[in-house]
Amino acid sequence: MNDKNKSLEEFNRLLNIIDELRLKCPWDMKQTNESLRKLTIEETYELADAISSGSNEGIRNELGDLMLHLVFYAKIGSENGTFTMTDVLEGINRKLIYRHPHVFGDVKVSGASEVEENWEQLKIIENKGYKPVLSGVPSSLPAIIKANRIQEKVRGVGFDWEKREEIWDKVLEEISELKTEIKNHDTQSIESELGDVLFSIINAARLYDIDPEAALEKTNRKFIKRFNYLEKETLTKGKSLHDMSLDEMNEIWERAKEED
Repeated sequence: MNDKNKSLEEFNRLLNIIDELRLKCPWDMKQTNESLRKLTIEETYELADAISSGSNEGIRNELGDLMLHLVFYAKIGSENGTFTMTDVLEGINRKLIYRHPHVFGDVKVSGASEVEENWEQLKIIENKGYKPVLSGVPSSLPAIIKANRIQEKVRGVGFDWEKREEIWDKVLEEISELKTEIKNHDTQSIESELGDVLFSIINAARLYDIDPEAALEKTNRKFIKRFNYLEKETLTKGKSLHDMSLDEMNEIWERAKEED
């Protein structure tokens, strides 16, 4: 049996297991779309953590957990008479074929950026008329991811910098405006301008093909590692961080950087 047939067999087994759980397990029987929602978000973040850590075993395990949730939602839809797993699969297959005319049709593209532009245009046609470009951005997305997705969406319809180097003038402009409001001691305006600075930095990351969420998470982990080193070294000396000067802490911090 080849891998694809084995995958189909295991997928069918999962569908049967969910059928049994909905009939016989008290916990599974009471679940709804609403009760599963927060758990699905948690599972998605656990998958993201596994990807960030580079754990192939973790990715495999978390994909299984997420697959369970996808099948669960389809099962609930089937019970409610609204849709089935077949409807879900047919829908995504149809969408993928329609939005990849350069693969399944005669359309020619020059690269990935043109594929993205065509994707957005096809979505407008698919919706049979006008639909706001940003209407597909989920309101509940974390702010950094949402900003990045907004920028990707508007790029798809041509609203973007002609040269990516131009973004740095915008970044400096936003920083200058932030400094002005800091001098004015206007908290509300400071918050607004800081948001503009962050948005422009995220835009710069996108233009240079950097995932801002991943970049920030790597910095978070790097900071945690170095601070843990600082704390450990301090305790080794029989001291407390509260009793150390900033210069003393910076000296150990520089050693932590060298360790990296």
